Amino acid sequence: MARVTLTAIAAAVATLVLAGSALSHSSSTPTLVGTVGQGGFHITLTKGGTAVKTLRHGTYKFVIRDKSSIHAFSLDGPNGFAHDFSKIPFVGNKTATITLKAGKYKYYCPNHESFMFGRFRVT
Repeated sequence: MARVTLTAIAAAVATLVLAGSALSHSSSTPTLVGTVGQGGFHITLTKGGTAVKTLRHGTYKFVIRDKSSIHAFSLDGPNGFAHDFSKIPFVGNKTATITLKAGKYKYYCPNHESFMFGRFRVT
């Protein structure tokens, strides 16, 4: 009888541990890294080291690395969405958690928007 109870308890604990790890993994917020001004007139947005082209709608942690006092990092999206992560002459890192809705987005340097920009789509 004690063996059956011990086995049942061990199985229940294992199930709880697996469920807890699955929940904590799925609830972590994906991180996007934006870099502006590194090596001159460059701006990038990556997820896991890969350029962002398409994302699923949801909440993302943006880590913006502004490397130059003549650049900044801004994001525009659908329905008038706009967020300035950094402004000129700031140099350093900024972090923000943003919920992205379906639509087209543009990240850019406001001072050099005509040639320092990138686009991605949220589905």
